[in-house]
Amino acid sequence: MKLWVLVFINALAVALSLSIINFYFQQKWVDFIITFCVSIIISYAVFYYLIERFVYSKIKLIYKLIHNLKLGKDLKDALGEYVSTDPIHDVEHEVKEWAKDKKIEIDQLREQEKFRREFLSNISHELKTPLFAIQGYIEALQDDVDDPELSKQFLDKASKNVDRLAFFIKDLDSISKLESGEIPVEFEKFDLSELIVEVIESLELKAKKYNITMEFKEKYNSATWVNADREKIRQVFVNLIDNSFKYGNNPGTTAIKIFELHDQILVEITDDGSGIEEKYLSRLFERFYRTDKSRSREIGGSGLGLAIVKHIIEAHQQTITVRSTENIGSTFGFTLKRVK
Repeated sequence: MKLWVLVFINALAVALSLSIINFYFQQKWVDFIITFCVSIIISYAVFYYLIERFVYSKIKLIYKLIHNLKLGKDLKDALGEYVSTDPIHDVEHEVKEWAKDKKIEIDQLREQEKFRREFLSNISHELKTPLFAIQGYIEALQDDVDDPELSKQFLDKASKNVDRLAFFIKDLDSISKLESGEIPVEFEKFDLSELIVEVIESLELKAKKYNITMEFKEKYNSATWVNADREKIRQVFVNLIDNSFKYGNNPGTTAIKIFELHDQILVEITDDGSGIEEKYLSRLFERFYRTDKSRSREIGGSGLGLAIVKHIIEAHQQTITVRSTENIGSTFGFTLKRVK
């Protein structure tokens, strides 16, 4: 409502009240009209001054502060020139918007707090498990174990836990740098098929350990040129293929396929494992998220592999997806920019 409308309504109410009272006692229409005209003029002037001076000016100042601060200006600039034509209505609107934004912000802070607690809990678990194991083996060796074979077993197990700890810290450092943008993406043109063959060859021993057969059809042996960071995409392949080993069947198969799209290359890595329930798919790329925590920790790994993959692909401004059917298997697919 405009200021003059608000003042006029109040002045009209006062003038009518005084005129009716005067007419009741005087019973003269002339007195009624004179009283009405004088009352409405005086009331309008007084009310306008009082409301403008003590109420409306403060509302205008509040509105200017809210409006300009929302634009990112500091407090000094917020006292600037902008004035709304209807600050009372706009202040109401701005306050409602502010309350809505604050509610969203509070909800986000609660989610972040929940994530922080889960993150610290996962960090604590991933660190203390190998540390306690190493501590136990060292204490056993300090008890003067006379059996050289037993001592060697303890040292081997301690060494494996040290490797697990180093692997976890390396992954944690990698994802931290990826999220902060400290590791730049160095784009180059390279043959994707050649890189896949290299990765398959490097993982042959691990595939035999899990009794997995890797398939990459001969039709893909022709050059497939992409523009991406070769070493980071190598890490994507290693993480996804390693993931297929851990959750695939024994014996089982991991298939790698390439599809040429208009201006992109789609890569799919498929295993024939137990699959993933649909309710877990949306959270699969979260840090430390495990669909089967007991089995995952038995298998090993830092719980950061898929999160690292997601960050690398998104740093290339591309997409990664997953589809899975229980008891049939899972397929991870990601795109890269095609070079014709």
